Amino acid sequence: MSHSSVPLGTYPTPLEPAPRLAAALGLGPGDLWIKRDDLTGLGGGGNKIRKLEWTVGAALAEGADTLVTTGAPQSNHARLTAAAAARLGLDTVLVLRGSPGASRSGNLALDGLFGARLAWAGDVDRAGLDAAAAEVCARLRARGARPALIPFGGSGVQGARGYVRCGEELDEQLPELRTVVVALGSGGTMAGLVAALGAGSVLGVDVGALADPAAAVAEFAAPLTTEQVTAEGLRVRRDQVGAGYAALTGPVTQALRLAARTEGLVLDPIYTGRALAGLQAAVRDGDVRPGEKTVFVHTGGLPGLFGHPDAVAFAEEGAAAFEG
Repeated sequence: MSHSSVPLGTYPTPLEPAPRLAAALGLGPGDLWIKRDDLTGLGGGGNKIRKLEWTVGAALAEGADTLVTTGAPQSNHARLTAAAAARLGLDTVLVLRGSPGASRSGNLALDGLFGARLAWAGDVDRAGLDAAAAEVCARLRARGARPALIPFGGSGVQGARGYVRCGEELDEQLPELRTVVVALGSGGTMAGLVAALGAGSVLGVDVGALADPAAAVAEFAAPLTTEQVTAEGLRVRRDQVGAGYAALTGPVTQALRLAARTEGLVLDPIYTGRALAGLQAAVRDGDVRPGEKTVFVHTGGLPGLFGHPDAVAFAEEGAAAFEG
């Protein structure tokens, strides 16, 4: 496996204090910091860029001319894969779960703007989605193309290397940090942070993307550190999934409003909204305590807010009529 990387983002991303949000959560004014990985630059920003630097770097080293990846219709990873391909002069095929619908908003609009081609896989599970992607790659090869299949969510040992670098940035920016809070989806972001900072320093909030996300984190992190990493030794909260990955929950709506109205910070309904709801719960039950430095990793995802009808309706309802 190639360990080549290709520069796609702008680093280090800022680390900003969030005193008003900290106070609202029950922390001290100097306790909470936001790692702005929504400001990585390319394609609207987000955490997937750090992973793509490594996964696309490996694809280029192998001579690929087309990137193929999988995801849900509003996948941030798919959007940024398309953006990376556009910057590098590559073609993209996004293999998405479901069928084309009336909505082309959010990440889907940007997929089209970046020139991606979409292959809809229908109502399939993860294995079915992987099979559809393999079929797309076979058809591309039959036409003479050189496709590279980028992993689901960009996650794997290769992609997690990007978050080892993020952990190193955090160690330099705030050496006294106690806990880093991050959304846990396909596992690669948390894995890299665990490899860099240690399992005890990273709290992952499960968003419902995988049946066993802790196992994925341990698998991806283990080759990147000399420390022993086990699924059982990770700090993972699984209390924010609600009715499932795509569902907008009550705690998440509260978190979206809280971040926006205390810090002008926009979160998304699937990942960062759940992560903040998880942080709020962790403060309530004493897992994250006042007097300790806590970093919330903002992994991006703003286009997904505009692609989620329930979240858009909730946000619009927050604008009160002026009665003056």
